[in-house]
Amino acid sequence: MDQRRDGKSVSATRKLGGTIRLPVADANRLHYPFPMHIPDGFIDPQTSAVFAGLAATGVAAALKGARSQLDEKTAPLAGLTAVFIFAVQMLNFPVAAGTSGHLLGGVLAAVLVGPWAATLALTVVLLMQGFLFADGGLTALGLNVFNMGIVGVWGGYGVFLLVRKALPKNKSSISLAAAIGGLLSVPLAAVGFTIQYALGATATFSTATVLSAMVGTHVLIGIGEAIITGLTVSAVLASRSDLVYGWKNNKQKLEIRNA
Repeated sequence: MDQRRDGKSVSATRKLGGTIRLPVADANRLHYPFPMHIPDGFIDPQTSAVFAGLAATGVAAALKGARSQLDEKTAPLAGLTAVFIFAVQMLNFPVAAGTSGHLLGGVLAAVLVGPWAATLALTVVLLMQGFLFADGGLTALGLNVFNMGIVGVWGGYGVFLLVRKALPKNKSSISLAAAIGGLLSVPLAAVGFTIQYALGATATFSTATVLSAMVGTHVLIGIGEAIITGLTVSAVLASRSDLVYGWKNNKQKLEIRNA
């Protein structure tokens, strides 16, 4: 969509969880009707194919890994988590003037049901959004799954593990670590997009310009991500802590010794 500010036309293109305003140069190449995720044609076919392969490999590994994380209790929670993320991603919150963002949900899912299952949940969400709502291009599906389902999930979960290790072993620490992981997962996914842009962009803006705009905007979006992630994990911990993957793996094991 094109808008005017101070007499100058700008083009707004949405990626990942936010909206970035770019100068009118190449506006015909940057204006797409698909909101929130990478649209068709923004990254060249060769680069899209490479990342589709990487995403497929990651999803295949997640299918295998999720078997060890899910049981008859947690499998329904994984489905509910995917539904929750799908619904909440439809709701945007204002970040700055002319910019909005929405939950990515990678760390939230990873803390609740484990990172393998979280990758599967985000992949299902992105598939549904792409096919049912044209929310992200179908040829860019691999790009989006790689950024949000792999980089966002595993990068953010890695941050969660590091912060959790440094904090006391209690439920409040789990919520705080999840919030911090959620905060950083969003700019990490934005960096993933910037790498894809540098490798195969169809637009002519410099990579430095895109990196600055993407990371700056998505740090702000990450604050909303952190709040939603922390509050949601805290609520689930208060009601059914036995189902929270990030909490179960944090509990100290009792050691029985013979006198």
